[in-house]
Amino acid sequence: MGISVTQLLIVLVIVVVLFGTKRLRNIGGDLGGAVRGFRSAMKDGEEDNKLSEKDDDVIDADVIETEVAEKKPEDKV
Repeated sequence: MGISVTQLLIVLVIVVVLFGTKRLRNIGGDLGGAVRGFRSAMKDGEEDNKLSEKDDDVIDADVIETEVAEKKPEDKV
């Protein structure tokens, strides 16, 4: 029912004949680079999340009180 080893070998030979070994190496290198880039982006995203969680902590600071002048609404006639 499943794919046998001989069927896989036949498919592999057909792919090598169609594309050639040089192109397959290039495709493999490009695919590996894409996977590496994806993993590094995921790692950077996790580090950014950790940094933003640290920023959510309570900040100790002095409170500066200032006087705010109240504006009275002007009477319109």
